[in-house]
Amino acid sequence: MEVVIIAVVVLAIIALICGVMLTVASKFMAVEQDELTPQVRECLPGANCGACGFAGCDGYAAALVADPDLPVNLCVPGGASAAEQIGAVLGRDVGEVVKMVAEVRCSGTCAVTRPKMDYEGIESCAAAKLLFGGSGACIYGCAGLGDCAKVCPEQAIYLVGGVARVDTSACVGCGLCAKTCPNHVIEMRPAAAHVVVACSSHQKGADTRKACSAGCIGCKLCERNCAAGAITVKDNLASVDYEKCTGCGKCLEVCPSGCLVGLDVAAPAKEA
Repeated sequence: MEVVIIAVVVLAIIALICGVMLTVASKFMAVEQDELTPQVRECLPGANCGACGFAGCDGYAAALVADPDLPVNLCVPGGASAAEQIGAVLGRDVGEVVKMVAEVRCSGTCAVTRPKMDYEGIESCAAAKLLFGGSGACIYGCAGLGDCAKVCPEQAIYLVGGVARVDTSACVGCGLCAKTCPNHVIEMRPAAAHVVVACSSHQKGADTRKACSAGCIGCKLCERNCAAGAITVKDNLASVDYEKCTGCGKCLEVCPSGCLVGLDVAAPAKEA
């Protein structure tokens, strides 16, 4: 019995010492947090997507409080609402918030391109790319194995004819799909854009034609016919300056391959 009492007393003394040590440590080693940080954090959606350039919402909130020059409108999923709330908490100007969405710059469906081999491996775009650049004839095209769809927090990406497509009404613009795509065929563009180039190939026109009949051949007809100077062709691929584009549609009329797409057309139906 005496042994048990001694053991209990020893344990109690150890617990008391540990408690005192923890109390002292919490007092002298505590990291002070600005009271504004949790208030700013409450304004953010909690997507932790990293689109703002920081390691999650906590990192962005702390950075906003620490840096008075950091823009309050970097949270893409939160959009204008989050920016306005943060601006109110910190007493800063919100500035213009442009809603961004993902765009798959590839038209290489099964109807216009072909596989160069039968891929039998892990159902992953990144894995397929390691094997001779992927199974598709176009090395710049969408691999169609859905890595982007797997990381989309809003399930806004689906596959049509072997190519990823984005439901822009559900896309929050976090950019995770663009970061995940090994072929970099996904880019972020303004939701209000009029025209996009649905191709990412930098091959010469003849080589592009061999791989995909819907690819950009770098003919520059769109560039020459754009009165606003919104389209340029570099390295055999057209690109659109969304700020300059007026949506006149002239480029759509002259594009011989149809790789320029007007965004007012109906979206393709999802596969069952």
